[in-house]
Amino acid sequence: MKILTLNYEYPPVGGGGATVTAQLCEHLVKSGHSVDVVTMRYKDLPHEDIQNGVRIFRVPSWRRRADRCTTPEMATYLIGARRTALRLAKQNKYDIIHAHFIIPTSPLAKWLHKKTDIPYLVTCHGSDVPGHNPQRFVLMHKLITPLWKQLAREAKALVSPSDSLKQLILHHQPLTDIKVIPNGFDAASFDTTVQKEKKILLCSRIFEFKGFQYAIDAIKQLELDWEVHVVGDGPYLETLKTLAVDSKTPVTFHGWLDRDDRRLKELYETSSIFVFPSEMENFPTVLLEAMSAGCAVITSNAGGCPEVVGNAGLLIEPKNTQDIQNKLTHLVSQKELREELSRKSALKVQQYTWAAITQQYLRLFSALTKK
Repeated sequence: MKILTLNYEYPPVGGGGATVTAQLCEHLVKSGHSVDVVTMRYKDLPHEDIQNGVRIFRVPSWRRRADRCTTPEMATYLIGARRTALRLAKQNKYDIIHAHFIIPTSPLAKWLHKKTDIPYLVTCHGSDVPGHNPQRFVLMHKLITPLWKQLAREAKALVSPSDSLKQLILHHQPLTDIKVIPNGFDAASFDTTVQKEKKILLCSRIFEFKGFQYAIDAIKQLELDWEVHVVGDGPYLETLKTLAVDSKTPVTFHGWLDRDDRRLKELYETSSIFVFPSEMENFPTVLLEAMSAGCAVITSNAGGCPEVVGNAGLLIEPKNTQDIQNKLTHLVSQKELREELSRKSALKVQQYTWAAITQQYLRLFSALTKK
């Protein structure tokens, strides 16, 4: 099968949605299929590239940062991608177009479908759904609500990685046919034989709704003989650094680390506890990473977080500093509980292997391409 993948961000650019896109594309190639990706050009990255068998075409666009993208910057991708995507579609006669994000990418997929009659589907990732992210794209979603509903309705298939995000989509666009296919993950990427240390890890793009401020507020009041590490960059980072200045337990900020960075891998492998107190999530890859690395997880009961961890983590209320502090204090003092959660995580994460998730997508692709 020949597949054209559209996403405005693709590693090393972007966050969780970019990582999911890349991993799916690479596993489709491993399964014997051909995958081309049209994405944004960023700085000195090559215009054309091949990564693990995936052909990548980076089109003219404007983007200031690798870790996040504004609405006007997204619009430049739609403009810059049209010529390249159409040329590739005509040359290669793809079986299907797979767009990631309703906004900004599905308008390009819809336009290509009209030009070539190639069917397309859209995978949502959270920030492209109104109400999912209370701090980002609020004005954009208000302005384009009619267009958003039309785009959600007209895609030949709509995929959500979690049931919680599916319900949010249905709230805005009832009666839409939505398939739930979880994000996948390669558990083998971490060495679980590495000795765990007294480390607490937080990792994500740093936005206010991620709730890291409540975790730091909880930690700063405790005198722990543990290390606290925060990985990520974003508009709320400086606020977190200020909050952590007088912490009784020192907090180290590492900034943004690429998923292939050895330092990030070591932090996952050596950290005993992973804290992710987000107010709203779709299907966070960072939780899969933490579980796969054998961390004992504390996360919120919001969005898709409970779906990901199941009984393999401790759940807290969003924005609740005291709840985080109580769970963290308990977990720090209970080595047996940390080990139990680690064992449960190893079992739970097997449900999300990319081999299984790729087959779910291929069955959907086949169903959509039947004449």
